[in-house]
Amino acid sequence: MEQTRLNKYLASCGVDSRRGCDALILEGHVEVNGHPCLKPGTQVKEGDHVRVDGKRVTMLRTTTILLNKPRGLVCSKDDELGRETIYTLLPVAMQHLHHVGRLDADSEGLLLLTNDGDLTQRLMHPRNKIEKEYLVTCNQPYTQEHLDLFLSGVYSKEGKLSAKSLRRMSARRISMVLDQGAKRQIRVMHETLGYQVLKLVRVRIGMLWGGDLDVGRFVLLGPEEILKASTNPETVAPKSLVRKEGKPAAKKFARKGAKPMAKKSSRKTAFKRRIDNEPPAKKGSRATAKRPRKY
Repeated sequence: MEQTRLNKYLASCGVDSRRGCDALILEGHVEVNGHPCLKPGTQVKEGDHVRVDGKRVTMLRTTTILLNKPRGLVCSKDDELGRETIYTLLPVAMQHLHHVGRLDADSEGLLLLTNDGDLTQRLMHPRNKIEKEYLVTCNQPYTQEHLDLFLSGVYSKEGKLSAKSLRRMSARRISMVLDQGAKRQIRVMHETLGYQVLKLVRVRIGMLWGGDLDVGRFVLLGPEEILKASTNPETVAPKSLVRKEGKPAAKKFARKGAKPMAKKSSRKTAFKRRIDNEPPAKKGSRATAKRPRKY
């Protein structure tokens, strides 16, 4: 094994996510070769003994699954309110997997679980903007004005939230694609505009679809499916509205002293300019009778 960071090593051992492992290290739960270690960036190499709360941990085989989460379960290993969690659906051998992102208790659909820290980082990092598509059903018909606001941006207490694209499926149902990761983003956007979400289902992650995966079931993913989950489609679905990005500023003229091209004048403006430049006609002449009025 090549040298690797301690937090990444612990995540690959199935202890927790990298962020969770950072907290364990900083709180003094981790020892390396018999000595307490408080630095998540400490390099670990083959032959090192790593212990968490006195128990030695070793790297596990990388496992990634796709779960079709049902409504009513929370994405947590231990819920402080005693609610059922998604881990009640998994066998003992997969209890070490951590969920990549989350769906709230009232939402359902696709959820990835893995012990691959690199994959989690790739899917969750904001700069990668991995798409997630949702089917949303609300309590009243959508107006076109509000659909446009979903794309241009809705201002809430959490800041400006927007969708990447959306499609109207029916009067009260839309397909919405996000590339942001704000908490409860779709529900917050709807509540801000006066809508109530009745049903929310995640149907796609990157290019990975759930297919005919039954609710409450999971499937092991191979390299091809994992690649799909971490790759965005090249084109949006037909009849989709897409968020308009800001237009780039006009480029400055590179050649020194070059003047910008004059704007093309309209036919109306050109005609008016020609009339204004003509000399006044004599009274009683034919030109006076046919001369059009000035604009």
